[in-house]
Amino acid sequence: MNKVFFEELRLPKPDYHLGVGSGSHAKQTGMMLERIEIVLKKENPKIVVVYGDTNSTLAGALAAAKLKIPIAHVEAGLRSYNPAMPEEINRLLTDHLSTLLFCPTTQSVRNLLKEGIKDGETQVVKKVGDVMYDSILYYSGLAEEKAPILKDLGLLTVKTQNSKLITHNYYLATLHRAENTDDPKKLKSIFGALNEIGEKTPVILPLHPRTKKMMKVYRLFSKYKNIKFIEPVSYLDMLQLEKNAKAILTDSGGVQKESYWFGVPCFTLREETEWVETIKSKWNSLVGTEAKRIVKKVRHMERRGRYLKRHGLFGDGKASQKIVRILIRHCG
Repeated sequence: MNKVFFEELRLPKPDYHLGVGSGSHAKQTGMMLERIEIVLKKENPKIVVVYGDTNSTLAGALAAAKLKIPIAHVEAGLRSYNPAMPEEINRLLTDHLSTLLFCPTTQSVRNLLKEGIKDGETQVVKKVGDVMYDSILYYSGLAEEKAPILKDLGLLTVKTQNSKLITHNYYLATLHRAENTDDPKKLKSIFGALNEIGEKTPVILPLHPRTKKMMKVYRLFSKYKNIKFIEPVSYLDMLQLEKNAKAILTDSGGVQKESYWFGVPCFTLREETEWVETIKSKWNSLVGTEAKRIVKKVRHMERRGRYLKRHGLFGDGKASQKIVRILIRHCG
């Protein structure tokens, strides 16, 4: 899908494409490490900027560290404190290798401090806010103009007194983590919950390739008639689906934050999250994978209504600008 994102978001084509596809964590990381090293030796950059907690994040950090190139980690300091998560390993190692650590929240700064990483002579730790929030603010207007997903799916809209269109007549679900998709018991339990919720209100689920693959393996496609399975959607379409949903059920970290920014209740299909701020604000609930628990939490939300208020926990929408200024000062 990367081609769609580059075109839709009007991004320039990358100078290098590593061409690393799916595979085990070791295979992916190893191949990227080898290919990134070639690029770094050729370009000899003053600093390497890595983002997030994926295998490519760790590979970029390791390649730079081996070549003694300083590393800047955007989205530093996140912790779920679940060492079984591959992302947690990537975060930990990348943070301890980095020179500049750009934290999205106060809690992420505190997490680093617990591990002895603090703003000082050897490492620079700065709370800058969340670059995903910058992106939401920048692209949400374009999404309303360019993304016809609601119309394409036949989702109804209601016009309010100030002529704004509000949908809120469907649930949005996303599911992609291996811990959920590769465990048939968990996968069937989650789908069972979504199917029950879908008896009253439609449930829209864009299918991640991994989820689609495992559904074929377990022969699940014909069992859940109340879930509307659709192909993966673009970033702008996803913003529209999130913004207008009655609530979101997800195992994604990024979607948890996006639901918070859009003021849409979120139910996280995990037992822990690295975005604890969304839990403390009571906008997000950890519901795990047990069907009865998921349905109970959703029904409770339906009865109480959407009355919670959001607070600015993720910065002012200018994280990217702050990061660039710090990088320019550091690199001279």
